[in-house]
Amino acid sequence: MKASKFLISTFKEAPVDAEIVSHQLMMRAGMIKKLGAGIYNYMPMGLRIIRKVEQIIRSEMDQSHAIEISMPVVQPAELWQETGRFQKMGPELLRVKDRHDRDFVIQPTSEEVVTDIARQEVKSYKQLPKNLYQIQTKFRDERRPRFGLMRGREFIMKDAYSFDKDAASAKISYELMAQTYRRIFDRFGLKYRAVAADSGAIGGDLSEEFQVIAATGEDAIVYCPTSDYAANMEKAQALAPQVKRGNPLEDLKQIDTPTQSSCEAVAELLSVSLKKTVKSLVLATDTTDEHGAIKKSVIWLLLLRGDHEMNEVKVGKLPGFENGYRFATNDEIQKHFGCKAGFLGPLNLVQPLKIIADAEVSVMSDWICGANREGFHLSGVNWVRDLPEPDLVEDIRCVVAGDLSPDGAGTLSIERGIEVGHVFYLGTKYSKAMNATFLDETGKPQFMEMGCYGIGVTRIVAAAIEQNHDERGIIWPDSIAPFTVVLCPIGMERSELVAQAANQMYKELVDAGVDVILDDRGERPGVMFAEWELIGVPHRVVLSDRGLKENKVEYQHRTQATATEMTPAKASEYLLSHFALPH
Repeated sequence: MKASKFLISTFKEAPVDAEIVSHQLMMRAGMIKKLGAGIYNYMPMGLRIIRKVEQIIRSEMDQSHAIEISMPVVQPAELWQETGRFQKMGPELLRVKDRHDRDFVIQPTSEEVVTDIARQEVKSYKQLPKNLYQIQTKFRDERRPRFGLMRGREFIMKDAYSFDKDAASAKISYELMAQTYRRIFDRFGLKYRAVAADSGAIGGDLSEEFQVIAATGEDAIVYCPTSDYAANMEKAQALAPQVKRGNPLEDLKQIDTPTQSSCEAVAELLSVSLKKTVKSLVLATDTTDEHGAIKKSVIWLLLLRGDHEMNEVKVGKLPGFENGYRFATNDEIQKHFGCKAGFLGPLNLVQPLKIIADAEVSVMSDWICGANREGFHLSGVNWVRDLPEPDLVEDIRCVVAGDLSPDGAGTLSIERGIEVGHVFYLGTKYSKAMNATFLDETGKPQFMEMGCYGIGVTRIVAAAIEQNHDERGIIWPDSIAPFTVVLCPIGMERSELVAQAANQMYKELVDAGVDVILDDRGERPGVMFAEWELIGVPHRVVLSDRGLKENKVEYQHRTQATATEMTPAKASEYLLSHFALPH
């Protein structure tokens, strides 16, 4: 490709609504252009990157014997009504009507449609397993679209769905996809982690997220540097304390804390460690009637160490919390504690309630908590002596750096990541809802076991930039760069020597299948270099009249601060040896 024939539109400044680096740099580099809130045109430079991401995904999916299909963006509501998601899914599901007043959805995902295909096509166990995938546009009507391609409303996604005859076979299909994803992400050339993830209401342990490591990532990734253990924060297990509860050494005392309504403030006032305090969280679980009206509410007190945070996913799995929970209202708190939030604790309750203690709190002695009296806390609190053992002891906290790794191989560290892929065992959730059956070896109908596997194609592009950039612009890995090599001739329009050498090197690279662009626009060197550094092409060769007269060109990788002089032949040899397509 020659730059004069391509569409290059870079900008010095990013738009004011571009909040994160990837959004800013993609806009400045002319890779995307905003059309509406969370909706972007993919410009030629950006589309080349997207297509390279797709090509890697497609080649590895095909290698794993998955079968590519394409499902419509607009889908009839009837299929979504079969699973109940047409009603249950929130406003993120864009619902539309056609001219005949029939309901349709703009697909955010395709479980219903692919299950409909399977129930029509698969009749016998002999046809299984099957894995159907697509790379297709999706739409989710985000309340607040932001961050460019990171959280847009329209995006490109690879979604795959496996169908098996039983759970054991489904696990094999799942593992095949988990390994395929590792090969895909290895080929992207990005630093990533595959982390154990929570499988939600379906349960089970077969769920992994693929996270691109980036300081700006929204997700906390927990891992052990000395083993293979990795999980997202929701899934990460906090090991039970390895120590026994100590005997009481302090008397129970009431402390005046007139304005100190947080554990941090109380610890500072008393000059004690935050680890000596216990925080109280009051939750409610509701029983409702067929119309959704609340019939009965149960109030729960959760106790965590002052320096720990509640893990909402873990709490949602506790006995009694299966149907959801909420934070108690001020009236409910006043009714059970006789006090407002900020001074709550498990002693001196007005009405009894169920107490759940985090495993760390269950072994604490001489701790500090609210006195259920505004302006006061209690110190020297001890189990058994001052209050009964809790109703339930569970791991309900988020892990912190330095905790013991659940595999016993060291201590945990935490880094930030951007979720770009997810492999997930579905079981029969959709096949049962849609009566997708096959005949097994005995001729009896059975529900298909399913798995789903997604990769955010356009999110990969944004995540790659979040991970790889500097003050000059983007730094693309070779595998997904818009162009692998850029040739930058200086004064090409004035020097026959430069023009001849540039065109000769360009032809050699093109003929060998190297993805190269020749900047023949006649731009000034500083402008030309800054533009390609912004765009992030990883390999640059500069040809100048002075250099060529000495039989030299300058090669520079995007990550290098200075260029290396070499002969034109050596530069071509280096690029051909690394990037020529095999014959």
